[in-house]
Amino acid sequence: ALNPGLSDVEIVNMFNRTLAVMVLLFAFGFTGQAKAGEKGWTWQIITFGEKHAQIKQTPIIERHYRPLHFYGNTVRRKYYHGTIIPTPRLFVVKIARRQETV
Repeated sequence: ALNPGLSDVEIVNMFNRTLAVMVLLFAFGFTGQAKAGEKGWTWQIITFGEKHAQIKQTPIIERHYRPLHFYGNTVRRKYYHGTIIPTPRLFVVKIARRQETV
């Protein structure tokens, strides 16, 4: 009994609606175009040594998007997309581009 106020049928319906919304968000997300010259995501949150020095020498708009790097990601999003608010489309396109290069 995860939620005693809802019946099993209501929980299944809620799950189905949530799943449908997620599928639509991802489907529409893949139709977006990435801007020319825009870097994708990297999953290195913290870097050390030579890699860290290399990133610091790279202009902020030419760096990769990185998890938890809110300031840099916001600056790049504003530069490439004209908005500071992330959209599901931007996130999905970045992941799709990253998977293509692997």
